[in-house]
Amino acid sequence: MLQKQPMMRRVLYALAPITALAVWLYGPRVILTLAVSLGAGFLVEYLFEKKKGGKVSEAVFVTGTLFAMSMPPAAPLWIVAIGAAFAVFMGKEVYGGFGRNVFNPAIAGRLFVYISFAGILGGSFYEPGSFGAAAGSLFGRPDALSAATPLAAMRSGGGAPILGLLLGTRAGSIGESSVVLIAAAAIYLVATKTAQWRLLLSTVLGGTIVAGALLLSGVAKALPMEALLGGSFLFVSVFMATDPVSAPKKPASQWAYGLLIGSVIVVIRTWSLFPEGTSFAVLFGNVFASLFDKIVVDASKRKAANAAAAAGAVKGAAK
Repeated sequence: MLQKQPMMRRVLYALAPITALAVWLYGPRVILTLAVSLGAGFLVEYLFEKKKGGKVSEAVFVTGTLFAMSMPPAAPLWIVAIGAAFAVFMGKEVYGGFGRNVFNPAIAGRLFVYISFAGILGGSFYEPGSFGAAAGSLFGRPDALSAATPLAAMRSGGGAPILGLLLGTRAGSIGESSVVLIAAAAIYLVATKTAQWRLLLSTVLGGTIVAGALLLSGVAKALPMEALLGGSFLFVSVFMATDPVSAPKKPASQWAYGLLIGSVIVVIRTWSLFPEGTSFAVLFGNVFASLFDKIVVDASKRKAANAAAAAGAVKGAAK
């Protein structure tokens, strides 16, 4: 019934400390959000795979967890269910199941609900507290809503405490949490060869280079470099940009892919109405993933053909 995937299990291990911190910061409602997301995603994949006589992949639990972590702490559970179902259905199963999807399923689901229910989700952030001190009831909406996220504060000319960004003690999506824990997860994923380091590093470099260039150029709307520690930039760089299915496979392609995603994130954050931009950037990168691989393969073939032609010419001249 369940297709075992050790690589996907390691991603879940990396997400465990981040999830535990989120429960401490936002309370038991995080567990409920995670349960709804996992349940909806599993049910959709089970129904599809049952028709085909296939097995449910462990990857669906990664998709469900990542989607839940991308939600605001007070996101209505019915939106979580719709988004998780959409992520697995439209982001994965319509392409034929695991390994055939073009887009990252969790990102597809996140974008769908953020565009469809922008007003509701935009008002579902609140300041974290010890075990969700501001969370209100388990099923109800919290008392303190619409807390300003670090990105929103920076956009309005304010700032964000670096310590809060590092430790995760600031408003944001459930999984944005601690930069320290996300960095630790990155080290674990790279060390266990679960995530490709080129994808991770190039995404961070792309965002850093473009953000730095905009600031040095004096662009009025450019956010400070601290913005790279806020929002879901690092979370997406570690867990979404490194998705082995929707990312390119060739080393040179992976550099181009990561640089593209990181750059587009900063461009969207600077000039669009969306303060985040990570989801759009990843889907944009997904579109070019296969093209990047094709360009690299074609270049390799041309290089090999030219080398063979040159060798033939030298051999002919020697005769």
